[in-house]
Amino acid sequence: MLYIRSFIFNLVCYSTLLIGCTFTSIVGLISPKSTVKIWNYFFIPIIVWTLKYLAGIRIEIRGQQYIQQENCIYAGKHQSALETYCLSNYLKRASFILKKELTYIPIFGWAQYFYGMIPVDRSAGSAAMKNMLRNAKDRLSKGRTIIIFPEGTRKKPNQAPDYKPGIALLYQNLNVPVVPIATNTGFFWKKSSFLRYPGTVVFEFMEPMPTGLDKKAFMTELQNRLEAKCAELNAETLQKYPYTAKMLASKED
Repeated sequence: MLYIRSFIFNLVCYSTLLIGCTFTSIVGLISPKSTVKIWNYFFIPIIVWTLKYLAGIRIEIRGQQYIQQENCIYAGKHQSALETYCLSNYLKRASFILKKELTYIPIFGWAQYFYGMIPVDRSAGSAAMKNMLRNAKDRLSKGRTIIIFPEGTRKKPNQAPDYKPGIALLYQNLNVPVVPIATNTGFFWKKSSFLRYPGTVVFEFMEPMPTGLDKKAFMTELQNRLEAKCAELNAETLQKYPYTAKMLASKED
């Protein structure tokens, strides 16, 4: 049953993404601003619906009092593709910071451009950071929020963290709240896996980071907060869904 449900979900989910990206690429040529509404009110809700009713994955939002729809940066733990597809259902008009290579994918990459994502060329060094900062300022000035994954790539639950300095650059230069987001998505939608395990995905929004920290203190505090909260969510998930333990035991990415 798990394989059948996963197959049906993947078929519907990725078909929705393909249709949505194609539609966005066309509409974006005429009205780029409309692409955000198209995803927020149509395609993203469809994906969330398929998660719940086809894959058996429900989403629980904790710390809703810390959610802001403007003038905010969200620093999230990145465990699967699920958060990149579904966080926009709760953070309207958010722009993700993503690796530039994703924008090279036909149709999908074009949709990222028109939606207003912020691509980063990780091989460009300091120039990439300057471009990221400039684009982030632009998006915030237009009433959008920023979502960044500080480690820059997906990590399995309980995998050793590797935080990059890009988030500190935004924190020190943009003068807006930085809200950490902990999650347990990797237990249900594993990186590079076909299977989608049923259960409750948690996105926990945490108290904004203190202002005025230097770079080192900020990075240490952010990592400590996110890793501690994710450890709590991991333990809660393993207790509630014992079958997910085999995912942690697997050595595959």
